[in-house]
Amino acid sequence: MRVIQSISEMKEARKNILASVGFVPTMGYLHEGHMTLVRWSKNENDITAASIFVNPTQFGPQDDFERYPRNTERDLAMLDKEGVDIVFMPPVDELYPQGYNSWVEVKGITDKLEGISRPGHFRGVTTVVAKLFNLVQPHRAYFGQKDAQQLRVIKKMVIDLNMNVEVVSVPTVREADGLAMSSRNTYLNPAERNAALIVSKSIQLAQSLWTRGERNANKIKQQLVQMVQNEPLAKIDYISIADDDSLDEVDIINGRALVSMAVWVGKTRLIDNIVIES
Repeated sequence: MRVIQSISEMKEARKNILASVGFVPTMGYLHEGHMTLVRWSKNENDITAASIFVNPTQFGPQDDFERYPRNTERDLAMLDKEGVDIVFMPPVDELYPQGYNSWVEVKGITDKLEGISRPGHFRGVTTVVAKLFNLVQPHRAYFGQKDAQQLRVIKKMVIDLNMNVEVVSVPTVREADGLAMSSRNTYLNPAERNAALIVSKSIQLAQSLWTRGERNANKIKQQLVQMVQNEPLAKIDYISIADDDSLDEVDIINGRALVSMAVWVGKTRLIDNIVIES
């Protein structure tokens, strides 16, 4: 496995690759969800590259950039074990040198959900992903469905900017008890970890209500709100049932709908979602 830290070396390495390249961008502190993305890439491409970069531009003033978990030695060992060929691990000043002031923005679908709670977040995401795509030049890039809005934003960027990369959506990987895997789960103390299950249970409730024939989105949301509010350690940021493409809220589910939520458990913000379709 080759570890690359400079842009110049990454460009040079990419010149010499003629085979198909799959790419898994990460912020490190890897878990089984990331490894699932890697395995998808390994299965569909000749070469698999990953990146480890905690991107400061997607964190707001109230976000957890400084405390975001990091363990590079462990991450590299995990990627090496899975047979990753290249790991791009640039320092911040490589991607954002002094005087940097160019940004990639996707309008519309970034103004909702996470975009309301985390202003400027998606500008940071799309900018760094565009830069990484430019450097790694993958044929396919792999993202988890857990970050549903991010996935849709990146797909929109790729289409609008005519990028020559296929964005592959990989189903959410969950713990045995249903909690969506996330690097931020490590913030949770035992009581909070147990309370965090209310998020996946609420998502499951939405699926159950829809399966039993409920199509009124507001009625479903009311039950989800009540369920989360019954957990003393949980505080709702948002609960949404939206059109799967536009992310506009819907009153009646009569097509593909994204049920998504962000919930604070203690000081940890957790997200989860499911797509349902009439």
